[in-house]
Amino acid sequence: MTTEHDPAQSGLSLGDAVREATGLLAAAGVPSPRVDAELLADHLLGVGLGRLRAMMLGDTPAPAGYAELVAERARRIPLQHITGVAHFRYLQLAVGPGVFIPRPETESVVQLVIDRLHALIRAGARHPKVVDLGTGSGAIAGSVAHEVPEAEVHAVEYSEFAHAWAAKNLRPLNVRLIRGDLRDALKELNGTFDVVVSNPPYIPAEAIPNEPEVALHDPPEALYGGGADGMELPTAAAASAARLLVPGGYFVMEHAEVQAAWIAAMLSRTGRWTEVTTHVDLNGKERATSAVLATAGAE
Repeated sequence: MTTEHDPAQSGLSLGDAVREATGLLAAAGVPSPRVDAELLADHLLGVGLGRLRAMMLGDTPAPAGYAELVAERARRIPLQHITGVAHFRYLQLAVGPGVFIPRPETESVVQLVIDRLHALIRAGARHPKVVDLGTGSGAIAGSVAHEVPEAEVHAVEYSEFAHAWAAKNLRPLNVRLIRGDLRDALKELNGTFDVVVSNPPYIPAEAIPNEPEVALHDPPEALYGGGADGMELPTAAAASAARLLVPGGYFVMEHAEVQAAWIAAMLSRTGRWTEVTTHVDLNGKERATSAVLATAGAE
């Protein structure tokens, strides 16, 4: 019987350990094996990637426990579950089982919100109000609060587990977090928000994600949008945005690339939205759709 070589065996240097860990992770199908190997080492050493790479050129020994972390990642346990943190824009978020791990592509959705808020502030709005429907870890709401401190930021999350993670992440940022359903939350604040943003679940019922990290570790309630096409919750998020926004308010929602045309048509068909616009992410994929609430359609 053969056994895999331990990349952190006694006496192995940090550089050799990271190189061998990279090979193990690549063989396991991890999408970014070198980066993950380095991040796991830095999780133990806490020196930052720049310093870590410099240390890899010398004879610094591999840190204790490195082999165990590499083995967990090779089993396709999400890197963020192992380290307990996810990096998103300028934030370091606490994450773990029960909460959706924020993705880099969502950072472009946050930028759309921030650009709109800055425009409102330039136009004279002192404390524009924004709400994040289905906040998950709090990545969107927290980033908005951090980068636009003038804004009054609210967030809604239904899942008990995700709400607990969001509370931990958002408490220092003064975000007003409630536990509720994006379909009917904050009715007492109807017609008062300048911006509504949402990254709702949108995967169709029969579409099983290919990545084990997603399929086995992201909570199903954060993935599947309801119905055969996954559009129940995105449609509900748009309906909630229409009741929550002031006339002329801005709505932006993340979605899958293949859903862009459907969502744009859905928003246009209601007759309540103007300036319906599809936005691409840094990979050129149609990642989000925005719209402005028409004055005639406001309640």
